[in-house]
Amino acid sequence: MTQHFDIIIDNIGQLLTMDHRDGPLKGKEMSSLPVLEHAAIGMRDGLVEWIGTHEEAQKLKATERIDAEGKLVTPGLVDPHTHLVFGGSREHEMALKQQGVPYLEILKQGGGILSTVKATREASLEELLQKARFHLNRMISYGVTTVEAKSGYGLNRPTEMKQLLVAKQLNEEHPADIVSTFLGAHAIPPEYKGRSEEFLKEMLSLLNDIERENLAEFVDIFCETGVFTVEESRQFLQKAMEKGFSVKIHADEIDPLGGTEMATEIGATSGDHLVGASEKGIQALGATDTIAVLLPGTSFYLNKGKFANARGMMEAGAAVALSTDFNPGSSPTENLQFIMNLASLQLKMTPEEIWNAVTVNAAYAINRGEQAGKLVKGRKADIVLWDVPNYHYVPYHYGVNHTHTVIKNGRIIYRKEKLHDQFSTH
Repeated sequence: MTQHFDIIIDNIGQLLTMDHRDGPLKGKEMSSLPVLEHAAIGMRDGLVEWIGTHEEAQKLKATERIDAEGKLVTPGLVDPHTHLVFGGSREHEMALKQQGVPYLEILKQGGGILSTVKATREASLEELLQKARFHLNRMISYGVTTVEAKSGYGLNRPTEMKQLLVAKQLNEEHPADIVSTFLGAHAIPPEYKGRSEEFLKEMLSLLNDIERENLAEFVDIFCETGVFTVEESRQFLQKAMEKGFSVKIHADEIDPLGGTEMATEIGATSGDHLVGASEKGIQALGATDTIAVLLPGTSFYLNKGKFANARGMMEAGAAVALSTDFNPGSSPTENLQFIMNLASLQLKMTPEEIWNAVTVNAAYAINRGEQAGKLVKGRKADIVLWDVPNYHYVPYHYGVNHTHTVIKNGRIIYRKEKLHDQFSTH
C-alpha cells in the first residue's frame, strides 16, 4: 500500500465502529456491538479513510501516528438533549431544596426557571456566547463531539432569538457540531399567566424568522402538569411540522399525561424524559420510529427516586438514547460519562446498550444518524481514544474522566492533561 494519511491510530485494543446497519437500533438490536480487536484507523482530509489491523497499519505512512497502547477507541459521543445557552446559575437554590422548600415556593422567591429566564434576558449575546463556549469545551473534554442545544430561557421573542443566534455562531466557530432546537414553549412566563394559548401563538410567530435565518432544525415543547397540556403540545408541534421543522417533546417527566403516546402519533423524532411514561406509551415507542431520549442525570439530581423504564422500553422494541439534559436547574453536568454510569446503575442497561445509546441512537435522535455516531469510511473522523482497556470499563468506573484524546473532523482538539514531570515515575 502507498497511501499516506494525516493521522493513523494503531495498536488499538478495542475499536467500536458502531457500524451495524442503517437506522437507529431498536429493542434487542441494542445488545449488539461490533468490536474490532488489535485494530487501526487512518484519517485523511478530516474523514475516516481506512480501518484495518495493527499489522496492516505498519505498512502505511502518516504525518502523525498515535500509539493507542491497547486502549479503547470509539466514535465521538453525541449528546442529544442539552440546554447549552443560558445566563446565570442556580447554586443558591441547593440549600432551599435541602430544607425541603417546594419548587413552587422557590419560584415565588424569584428562583427556579424564572431566575434563569431573568439572567438570560439580561445577558448580552457575547456574554451568552462566552458562557456557552465554556460549557461546550467541557463537554468536548468528556468525549462529546456532537451536541443538541435548546433555547427556552427567553420566553419572549428577543431572548429566544438571541439564544438561537448564540448556538448558530458557536456551530460556525467551534469544532463541535451543534444541532439547534427552538424550545420557546419551555414554560409560561409571568406576563402570560393564565393565557397559555396566547403565549403559544406568540412562540409560533417566531417560526418564520427562525426558518429564514436558519436558526433551528427542531421545535420542542414542555408537556407536563402545570405547563402545557397534551392537546396544546400536539397542536403546537403539528403547526411547527407544517412549516417543515422536525419536532421533539419533553414528555411525561413527572406525570403520565400521555405525551409519549402523542409523540409517537405525530411522528416526533424523539420523546425525552419519559420517566412517567405509561405502559401504553412504552408499547407505542416500540411500534414506531420515535426515539426515547432518557435523562437519568435529572432523576438523580432531583432525587425523586424514580428513573425511566429503559428495560421495559427496549423489551417493547424501542430505540433508546441517553443524554445529560445539561441545564442550570435539574441537571447541571456536562459529563455524559456520568450519565453512562447512571444508565448502568439505575436504568440497568448493559455496556453494549449504553454505548449504542450515546453514539448511533443519540445521533439519529437529532437527525444526524448519517453523519455522526459511527466510524465508517468516508464519514467525519470524530474519534475518542479512551484511557481504559475495554468498553465495559467506562460505565463501570464512575466519577472520573476517562477521555485520553478527542479528534474532531480529523483534527486533535483535546488531549488529557499530564501531571508535571516531578510527579511522574521513571
